[in-house]
Amino acid sequence: MLKRWMMCSVALLFVAGLTLAGQAERAKSGSWSGVVTDNLCGAKNEGASAAACTKMCVSQKGAKLALYDSASKQVYILDPQSKATGHEGHDVTVKGTLDKDTNTIHVTSLTMNKANGM
Repeated sequence: MLKRWMMCSVALLFVAGLTLAGQAERAKSGSWSGVVTDNLCGAKNEGASAAACTKMCVSQKGAKLALYDSASKQVYILDPQSKATGHEGHDVTVKGTLDKDTNTIHVTSLTMNKANGM
């Protein structure tokens, strides 16, 4: 009986270790820089009218605020949305954890970049 219990415990620990290892690969901490846009327009939302267009897409079309990283040509959804609200069209740096499965950055901080005079 004790041997069976030990074997089950070892198997359970092995499976738990594999599960945690898989989660670590899907979530990557880091920082990303780019322009706050929305997930519908992405890179197309640039220029003087970017902020107004992004606000309209979020409020009227159900889009989510996102970060367009021009270096990687990627659009990342920002979570929570409240951290990016008010920064539509701004050049920012976002720190947080990237969920690769959903392409979502779970934001811990968002700061405006000074390079574009913001």
